[in-house]
Amino acid sequence: MCQHEPACPTARAADHDTAAALARHDDQGWVLLCNGVVLFDDTGELLPDGRVVAPHRPDPASTAA
Repeated sequence: MCQHEPACPTARAADHDTAAALARHDDQGWVLLCNGVVLFDDTGELLPDGRVVAPHRPDPASTAA
């Protein structure tokens, strides 16, 4: 599926969200990646097999200095 060199990580790879963007709709809050993953602005994800990854933003309280 991926035509990039080196190839983008698959949707099953741990770093799947680093694949190249094919379509970007910032006005709607999502990006379609080369591996079929849809990333949302709230950090949630939709995988090509239909599984949903819940938003995983860092907790602001735990990152405060």
